[in-house]
Amino acid sequence: MTDMLQPGATIGILGGGQLGRMLAVAAARLGLHVHIFEPASAPAAETAARVTHASYDDADALRAFAQSVDVVTYEFENIPTAALDLIESICPIRPGRRALATSQDRLVEKTFLNSIGLHTAPFAPVTDIASLNAAIAAVGTPAILKTCRMGYDGKGQARLKSPDDAAAALASMNGAPAVLEGFIDFSAEISIIGARGIDGAIACFDPGENVHRDGILHTTTVPAKIGPSLRSDAVLIAARILNALDYVGVLGVELFVTPGGLIVNEIAPRVHNSGHWTQNGCLVDQFEQHIRAVAGWPLGDGSRYADVVMENLIGDDVLRVPELARSGVALHLYGKGAPRPGRKMGHINRVTSRQ
Repeated sequence: MTDMLQPGATIGILGGGQLGRMLAVAAARLGLHVHIFEPASAPAAETAARVTHASYDDADALRAFAQSVDVVTYEFENIPTAALDLIESICPIRPGRRALATSQDRLVEKTFLNSIGLHTAPFAPVTDIASLNAAIAAVGTPAILKTCRMGYDGKGQARLKSPDDAAAALASMNGAPAVLEGFIDFSAEISIIGARGIDGAIACFDPGENVHRDGILHTTTVPAKIGPSLRSDAVLIAARILNALDYVGVLGVELFVTPGGLIVNEIAPRVHNSGHWTQNGCLVDQFEQHIRAVAGWPLGDGSRYADVVMENLIGDDVLRVPELARSGVALHLYGKGAPRPGRKMGHINRVTSRQ
């Protein structure tokens, strides 16, 4: 394969959080180097060969970074367009810009998903009180108002139990464009981690069943309690999205299980928190799979060989590490500083049985 990077090549990663850290470890196992670009302190700095600390509007730093690597990928979505323009003029970015543009805006994302025949919650755009009232009339309540951009882990969201909540919900958006989403009657939330190579080959990991607390993922359990038909549907949904975006890399797709089938909640154009179970349940985990894809390597075998429960360690949960270290779980700590509420400090993978 002519696009395949050779051992010793360098992959640039935009973002230096825990996902970048684990991607760097996976790259090192394959004999590839990683150069992290991150404005702030970076957990990934401890596992990367090189780190650039600079802002995303520092053109000279971005140019030097792009010139030092063979391909660029990213561990989060909200990267300024001007920075991407500069980088792409020097080296390829994988996954491509369309995937980023789609996932950066909830309204664009849901419109795209509907355009390729996938089902989402009913939604409507909101910019002011008049459009919010119109959205409530179309979508109904209860509903949830979300900023189109930048929200994650429950941030940038407001629930509307009735139309009387409209003014307060809109005020909490602080003037940002938003989208009103109708509530979905679902029995479970699952996610599927899919990957697509440069050659168009697709491989998906088994769907996992997710439980959230306070808007943050708490556990992912594999296998999910769904039948073979829904498992197949989840794979087909992921494949449809990957192909429509001409995607290269790993993609996370969150889905609601409903009486009428699967509803797409959102997509993430990167390795995903709900895929961390693959580190101890598969021969090739999601991080190696992503590195393989962006490096132009053949995708690995992501078959699951164990049942796993992944649990995030949030805030003071990390203080349980001495106890957890004695309990037979796989510990994955992110090297962050002091714990604080809502901060992801690490995760554990509990292997519950082996196939």
